[in-house]
Amino acid sequence: MTKQLPISLYGGAKGSARTQFAALCYRIRKGDVQVLLITSRKRKRWIVPKGWPMEGKTPAASALVEAWEEAGVKGVASDACIGVYSYAKIGLEQGGDATPCLALLYPVRVTSLKNNFPEARERRRMWMSRKKAAKLVQHKELAKLIVGFRPPECGGPA
Repeated sequence: MTKQLPISLYGGAKGSARTQFAALCYRIRKGDVQVLLITSRKRKRWIVPKGWPMEGKTPAASALVEAWEEAGVKGVASDACIGVYSYAKIGLEQGGDATPCLALLYPVRVTSLKNNFPEARERRRMWMSRKKAAKLVQHKELAKLIVGFRPPECGGPA
């Protein structure tokens, strides 16, 4: 398998559609897979941590940074993207207009959760089953990825 190279943001036009890197944070408890969802800052909907590409970081490394900043996750990110989902990001920087986004989802095996992290005062977080998480997230494509996720420790793709 070819190793993912870091991304360079220099010279790239922003175009109409944007890419984000998302973290599917998980742990195994008594043989069951649990995923960690967080609330969005403004609307308080249940989501996974995600953010924009970062200069010099791989997509998986960017997803891991977002997991730390948004959920206080310390863990190990897999370089293997498990899927893509689309959504419309509504931002103040665009005057409230929606920007179409594609989010690439990377599994992050959580080794610990910290209580003091950059966005701790802005978000809630909760561990739950894949089935419950799929019901709580708004985006159907993301829900399908969550329900179908099998970590390598449970016989999923490495």
